[in-house]
Amino acid sequence: MKSRARLLTLFAGAAIACSAGASFAATTVINVTEDGEGGGAMSLKLDPPTVKAGPATFAVHNDAMTEQHEMVVVRLKSPDLPIPLNAAKNRVDESKLKSLGEVSDLKPGASGKLNTRLAPGTYLLFCNMKGHYEAGMEARLTLTP
Repeated sequence: MKSRARLLTLFAGAAIACSAGASFAATTVINVTEDGEGGGAMSLKLDPPTVKAGPATFAVHNDAMTEQHEMVVVRLKSPDLPIPLNAAKNRVDESKLKSLGEVSDLKPGASGKLNTRLAPGTYLLFCNMKGHYEAGMEARLTLTP
């Protein structure tokens, strides 16, 4: 009888452990590499460019030699939505978009992280330092259900 009770306790403990583990979703890591120097082409690359919705960590690295960068994340209502620009400031008009967060002021060679939860849809990642978005520092991220 003792061994039967012990066996039932083991099974109950295993069932609880399995159900608790299933409730925690794994965090997806999205590697973001920023590059480019003032006066030249700039880039923002994602790896991977498509992930499943849920908890995500953006691991951002500024690969530039002399230029400071940042990364802003916004969810787009539509993949073909025109991005609002503030021509006077030579930047994206962030007041017309809803930011989900950013990694700001990354000095050359520096890295930073942003943790967030992402729903299915299309997201725009960009550097909003003066002139950087228009120089090519943007990428689209697709989140699948």
